[in-house]
Amino acid sequence: MIDTHSHIYCEEFDADRAEVIARAREAGVEAFLLPAIDSESHERLLAIASEHPDHYPMMGLHPTSVADAVSNEREMAIVERLLASPDHRFVAVGEVGIDLYWSSEYRSEQMDVFARQVELSLHHNLPLTIHVRNAWSEVLEVLDGFRGRGVRGVFHAFAAEPEVWRAARQMGDMLFGVGGVVTYKKSILPEAVALMGLDEILLETDAPYLPPVPYRGKRNESAYLQYTCAKVAEIKGVTAEEVARQTTTNARQMFMI
Repeated sequence: MIDTHSHIYCEEFDADRAEVIARAREAGVEAFLLPAIDSESHERLLAIASEHPDHYPMMGLHPTSVADAVSNEREMAIVERLLASPDHRFVAVGEVGIDLYWSSEYRSEQMDVFARQVELSLHHNLPLTIHVRNAWSEVLEVLDGFRGRGVRGVFHAFAAEPEVWRAARQMGDMLFGVGGVVTYKKSILPEAVALMGLDEILLETDAPYLPPVPYRGKRNESAYLQYTCAKVAEIKGVTAEEVARQTTTNARQMFMI
């Protein structure tokens, strides 16, 4: 399996990162994709990716780090410089998108920064890792402006209704990141997963967030990807091995690893 979304570089793992990585590998996780947040954590992200060859970095500005124009220009200049640097091999522009859950104060700024990062993904021929929270209409509006230009990527932590899945999959060569939410009793995600082809699905943890049952309420980690894999297999009526095999193929093709 490949954990296509892990914040293993965050301080929540400082006390036992080596053990967390070892548990993941023992559970069958062969690679980890690390999305960026903002300049406060880029150094940590790049250090972990440099230390572990099976940890693949992304670069981008997270929507909840978007603020005023001066801050955005400073952060975007860093993203652009790092993406252009020959010193790093990034596998995606991410984590990017729009998040209006906490506040809609910077809605227009988030839409602008997201559009700029879609352009960067096209310029560098990299997929996007897209974060969406309470902002599907805004995200789809931005992506609709890029139709026909070869946009590709993944909707990270997808947890929406089938109608949203149908609209989102029309935006380019898009996959859907399925994480621990699929195991929750009241989740609407299984309905959409039941309609997806296995070739549309990526497995992810979003560690340390969104742990699957039976670890809900605790810190998430990549070893728990096996529970998400098993739940997807149950929904699709196939073996966990088949889900692991196909989603790993999907990840390798999308992120060129």
